Amino acid sequence: MSMKRTKIKDLIEHGELNAKVLVKGWVRTFRSNRFIQINDGSTINNIQAVVDFEKFDETELRRITSGACLQIEGKLTESMGKGQRVEIQTEKFEILGDSHPDEYPLQPKKHSMEFLRTIAHLRPRTNTFGAVLRIRHALSFAIHKYFNDKGFVYLHTPIITGSDCEGAGEMFRVTTLDPVKPPLTKDGKVNYSEDFFGRETNLTVSGQLEGELGAMALSDIYTFGPTFRAENSNTPRHLAEFWMIEPEMAFYDLKDNMDLVEDFLKNIVRYILENSAHDIDFLTKMYDQDLKNTLEFVISNDFTRIAYTEAIAILEKSGQKFEYPVSWGVDLQTEHERYLVEKHFRRPVIIIDYPKEIKAFYMKQNADGKTVGAMDVLFPRIGEIIGGSQREENFEKLVNRIKELHLNKEDFWWYLETRRFGTAPHSGFGLGFERMMLFITGMSNIRDVIPFPRTPKNAEF
Repeated sequence: MSMKRTKIKDLIEHGELNAKVLVKGWVRTFRSNRFIQINDGSTINNIQAVVDFEKFDETELRRITSGACLQIEGKLTESMGKGQRVEIQTEKFEILGDSHPDEYPLQPKKHSMEFLRTIAHLRPRTNTFGAVLRIRHALSFAIHKYFNDKGFVYLHTPIITGSDCEGAGEMFRVTTLDPVKPPLTKDGKVNYSEDFFGRETNLTVSGQLEGELGAMALSDIYTFGPTFRAENSNTPRHLAEFWMIEPEMAFYDLKDNMDLVEDFLKNIVRYILENSAHDIDFLTKMYDQDLKNTLEFVISNDFTRIAYTEAIAILEKSGQKFEYPVSWGVDLQTEHERYLVEKHFRRPVIIIDYPKEIKAFYMKQNADGKTVGAMDVLFPRIGEIIGGSQREENFEKLVNRIKELHLNKEDFWWYLETRRFGTAPHSGFGLGFERMMLFITGMSNIRDVIPFPRTPKNAEF
């Protein structure tokens, strides 16, 4: 009967001494033809396998190179080396996949992030990206667990849509029409009535509008799916394809929304600190010495809640020289948001009641006629991490706002009908998953917190 493989994480944490074990993984290093460092991706830590050179064929030993995949059978013993509890005394090994040592790009040395982006098919094997991808999994699970435990329904909203939630127009078109000779209308425009869906369609920028429909029947829902922006931006904070978490809650006002978002963020950060400790320790050591303290900062402080008008007054009186001048009516920039969080309040901040002219059409209009019930959550290092609002449930006000912004009312007929048939106060927010990953991992470029980044002129892997 063949022996069952044990994951390296389990061996390191609670493997039984003197037990016979079988591990499979990829060679990180093979030093002096005696010590193999092997990793299977289950943990940031390698396990060491000790090889008695005289017991094995020299030709086979030469095949053990960085990047090779192999399985090792042996006895688990107490390690004599520093920094490791156990090691394997190798009795048998088998090469499962050779790695050509002169060509393997991940040699045992530190590589730049820029270089690793050119080999996205191999970078998950590095310590850094192994840690990032395990944290990405843990954060995804924490989010699903949080909403499930709260009784929310996970709603799958469409990826292909005919509406533009944000009104920015930077969307990827979905079409089956001939790109060279598309059918045209009498006035020379593309005739989308002959397209697959019979109309112009795009990849979604948000699942919010459809999420609101779900909340008007199920009370509390959340979406967690891919979204797309055709924004030709090559900054460390932009992706063309990214993931969004968007809960929508019936019968929630703006205060309820703020209470939920604070509890949600503290909960998922706490989960990572408790369940991804080794990976967070590694990233703290290698990339951001304040990372662990920054995460603790979020869960140990109540979030300050202030109105936009008060935030502007604080910034105007700060004496700081900002690159972007501050005045009532401007959209806050990252430098303004970080000042409020890191220097003035020294805790996370939620800003509410923004000028309606800088916010989306669907936000609840306040009685002053100038502001809306918007909500932005500001974090250290990142600035805005979540945007949300109470949604406008009044049919007439929503129609008027659509007209003011010169949007096509017909594109939102289904959205408006929820305001005619049993409307209710409701609220929601959106969290960019990769933006949260930047905060959690301390990485500086958003391309390094997603397995295969999609950016302008880059969709190879």
